[in-house]
Amino acid sequence: MMRLRVDVLPRGAQDLGFQPFADTVLVVDTLRATTTALTYLEQGADHLYLCPDLETALAFKAEGIVLAGERNCLPPEGFDFGNSPIQALERRFDQQTVVMSTSNGTIAAATACETGKNIILASLRNAHAAARKARELATEEIAVLCAGSNGRIGLEDVYTAGVLCEYLISMTECSLDDGAQIALTVRRQFADPLEPLSKSRAAELISNVGLEADIAYAAEVSRSTIVPVFIGRSGNALIFK
Repeated sequence: MMRLRVDVLPRGAQDLGFQPFADTVLVVDTLRATTTALTYLEQGADHLYLCPDLETALAFKAEGIVLAGERNCLPPEGFDFGNSPIQALERRFDQQTVVMSTSNGTIAAATACETGKNIILASLRNAHAAARKARELATEEIAVLCAGSNGRIGLEDVYTAGVLCEYLISMTECSLDDGAQIALTVRRQFADPLEPLSKSRAAELISNVGLEADIAYAAEVSRSTIVPVFIGRSGNALIFK
């Protein structure tokens, strides 16, 4: 029986109560890093480099490299793009590498890569494809790691975790931890995905800077079959393709 686990916030090895990831991890930052990362690949990007801090990302600045990210929902100084999937749709990124650093999502990915065997970026837009890929790769456990927002639980991420769990248990017999039970309960409270996303604190912050179109885009379920998977490192950067 497959174990299904949901962590509503990232915990690193130095944190109290840390439990290593035994197998495959689905990293979720629905508003917006994993949604935006997926969009860059859909728009032709060759690789994604996820960086835990701005300094690591800026060190990659060169011709053919696109720097994308955010602090306080807006692009940091020296970056080409922010963390908006709608803005990422405005052009093609064929044969380019996109280097990303965000407040929460890229840090969650780094946490997953500390102990996980297979790391996948998941969002509502690729939920079913990401769940299928996790089931293909996992041998004993699938974990969903929610990025949250500045150390606080994100409603939008827990809802997305519930969507992933619901699909996974429809494919295979699973034992659920408390986090998975909570995520499923949240999922079943909302018929329309836009509702939990719109009610989240992250949505409020995004709307405050005029990027509310990102919220509706991120709320669309399983519009993509692309699944970003961790393939290696370049220094402190995590490479996904």
